[in-house]
Amino acid sequence: MSGAALGFEIVVVFFLALFLLHRYGDFKKQQRMVLFGTLLAWYLCFLIVFILPLDVSTTIYNQCTKDHTVHTSHPTVSPLPANHTTNASVAPTKSIPKPCYKPWSYIPQGIMPVFWRVVYWTSQCLTWLLLPFMQSYARSGGFSITGKIKTALIENAIYYGTYLLIFGSLLIYVAVHPEWHLSWYELQTIGITAANTWGLFLLVLLLGYGLVEIPRSYWNASRHGHLLVKTYFKASKLMTEKADAEENLEDVMEEVRKVSESIKYNHPLRKYIDTILRKCPVDYQEKMGRNMDDYEDFDDKQNTYPSEKSLVKLHKQVIYAVQRHNRTRVQWQILLQEAIHLEDVAKNETSSSHQFVHSFPSSDTVSWFSRYVYTPTVEWYWECLLKRWFYRLLSVVLTLFSVAVVWSECTFFSTRPVLSLFAVFIQLAERDYNYLYIEMACFITIFFLCTCVYSTVFRIRVFNYYYLASHHQTDAYSLQFSGMLFCRLTPPLCLNFLGLIHMDSAISHQQKEQTAYTSIMGSMRVLSFIANGFYIYYPMLIVILCIATYFSLGTRCLNLLGFQQFMGDSEMTSDLIDEGKELIRREKRKRQRIEDGENRRREWKERYGNPRDDYAARNRSSHEMKETSYSDSVNSSSNRQAKYSRAASRPERDCIELLQDAEPLDFNAEALTDDSLDSEPGRHSGGRYLSMSSSRSRIFDDV
Repeated sequence: MSGAALGFEIVVVFFLALFLLHRYGDFKKQQRMVLFGTLLAWYLCFLIVFILPLDVSTTIYNQCTKDHTVHTSHPTVSPLPANHTTNASVAPTKSIPKPCYKPWSYIPQGIMPVFWRVVYWTSQCLTWLLLPFMQSYARSGGFSITGKIKTALIENAIYYGTYLLIFGSLLIYVAVHPEWHLSWYELQTIGITAANTWGLFLLVLLLGYGLVEIPRSYWNASRHGHLLVKTYFKASKLMTEKADAEENLEDVMEEVRKVSESIKYNHPLRKYIDTILRKCPVDYQEKMGRNMDDYEDFDDKQNTYPSEKSLVKLHKQVIYAVQRHNRTRVQWQILLQEAIHLEDVAKNETSSSHQFVHSFPSSDTVSWFSRYVYTPTVEWYWECLLKRWFYRLLSVVLTLFSVAVVWSECTFFSTRPVLSLFAVFIQLAERDYNYLYIEMACFITIFFLCTCVYSTVFRIRVFNYYYLASHHQTDAYSLQFSGMLFCRLTPPLCLNFLGLIHMDSAISHQQKEQTAYTSIMGSMRVLSFIANGFYIYYPMLIVILCIATYFSLGTRCLNLLGFQQFMGDSEMTSDLIDEGKELIRREKRKRQRIEDGENRRREWKERYGNPRDDYAARNRSSHEMKETSYSDSVNSSSNRQAKYSRAASRPERDCIELLQDAEPLDFNAEALTDDSLDSEPGRHSGGRYLSMSSSRSRIFDDV
């Protein structure tokens, strides 16, 4: 089993990161370098979380073997009592150390230090160099690689200057100290300390929010009435955002149309217009393509043309507007499904048949799981009875974990007596060398800490610039920003965890075997005011943050500043709830009309067959009969044409007209056809009017 656990976890973590990236990113539309950078950042951070418990168990075993070697080489003789008479037949007793048992997941020496160096320095290069550059590169509206690189360098100049200032301050502090001599090891430690200090500052802020909000969210999820009211509130806000996104898209498309009409096919800037048009929705491309004249020369009229800089800005606006419009549209459909489901749960709670009935049954084929396992009866008991109690129990367990974390964060520096609860648990298991318990306790603890921190990263929203949206609706900028945050938060989080279990000698001040992870961090005692001050006392602020989160002080402040937040005692919240309820009711009526129309159409088809196919078959037979009877006389051919060209009788024609009127109209962009454009020669398929052929795509093109 040596090294097998390490290899297994490496593979499992990769698929976990790939699954999350597939949920939030879009493999088909987003650029490969963006997906690769985000996947690598998430993968390395998750890898640190999953492998660290193995490092802890291996370190405990190494400490045991070291102590065993010391005891066997220098045995201790038990003291004899004062009144004891020496007897030659009685030998002095020796204290025999307890034998060490190798853990099932033991990793041979020399592997973990190399592994941690590769993982840590790769993640640091991503978060401080590659991802910030790729973030600006992807958001840039430039049309060439050179233009995008230039924009990215200018935007990152201020970014890099800020962190160089922090590193320079620490460097000066070490340089003026008379006892220290600058060496490569100390410079490396200063850089790691600067990065971890910045990460710890963010870590405490996010952890203080997650420790309270995650247990409270599960408790509120058990209250169906509260959850339904909050969904109405979200629906009202999302509809406002959706309308704003549609209006913004209309304005940007109007500007694109004006620019596209002013710049003709042989203008030097036309290739930039073609690039912008490729980013527009298909229906807007069709509208713009119909109104263009291929043969009008740009020199025929003295027009004022936009500059390349203005086109770059327009390109950036188009990318942002289209992404925001698609995101709000998908989120509205998801929120609508959630609201309808919660209303169904509220209706079925009073059902005496104990069978869950949906307002809009799914038209998909019923799976074997729903048919034999998750039946309507089982669904009723889960949704209306068991689910709320499961969420309440889970909320209580998470609350106990949060209290233990807060207590340990305030007392982990005390080694005698040991006050940190997680350190107590690990030391009790260490006495019996129960490595499985040690690894499970470490994994559950660090997984809970990461859940509190990472879930906050997924929930926070910085206006519309950073927003992680599920169902493949996250843009490239937000994906890379999340990767940067993960790489900055994970190393200080792991160091904080090792401090909680007293495995970091820089904090516990104990002469114990160091983990391979702390060995690559260097001795934090190089900067004593950080190791003995900031790292110990700053995490205590988590108590204040938890109290502020519990009383929703941040939400109240945002509400006072004009940002509409869900407040139960606010008049504005009540108005938005009523508005959201009306919006959901309107959408349900619309969906009900569509479903009734489809049911009527299905009934007509079952009763009269498929009149359209019969009509087409009759026309084909009429055409064939006319060709075979062409040699006959004109009179007979006209009689045959009158005989065979009749499509159907009068009742069947009425049925056809009724079926045609019953079809619902669909204005979605995906459902538009190209029939109107096929009749025009010279037009490209899909409604796209591109005067210049697209060049071969390269790895950094069209991000």
